[in-house]
Amino acid sequence: MTAKTFAYIRVSTKDQNLDRQIISMQKYVSDSRDIFSDKLSGKNFERPGYQSLKYTLRAGDTLYIHSLDRLGRNKSDIKTELLELTSKGVLIRILDVPTTLMDFNQFGPLQKSIMEMVNQILIEVLATFAEAERTRIRERQAEGISAAWKKGVQLGRKAIDFPNS
Repeated sequence: MTAKTFAYIRVSTKDQNLDRQIISMQKYVSDSRDIFSDKLSGKNFERPGYQSLKYTLRAGDTLYIHSLDRLGRNKSDIKTELLELTSKGVLIRILDVPTTLMDFNQFGPLQKSIMEMVNQILIEVLATFAEAERTRIRERQAEGISAAWKKGVQLGRKAIDFPNS
């Protein structure tokens, strides 16, 4: 089998648009059927598009990801997923980690090792930022809900009046 190139893109809600990420991925992935997507939170990896992608990937394939926070928002889970994919022989390219776009085969063993270490450091930092942003999102959401309650705003579905019987 020949190696293929795939992409993964994600937005957090159904109301958000994937177009910006699709356009950027078309530079790397020629067949739009090889761009997997989800419109779900990045809190975990139980997303149908991502799970289909994982099932599809084979050793030697290349996976492009728009940005690390599009992969996920949990640092530990991100690192676990990346390790699982690279252990499987999948080459990961993350557009907001420019060193992942480089071909390390042009370097000698020492330089290659240094560049791989740089990638790991960058991924560690960006995964930390992605997780911190998820925490900030949840805090802002809780503050908004609290403020709404204080104003007497009804959140969620309207209560249903049941007939007295």
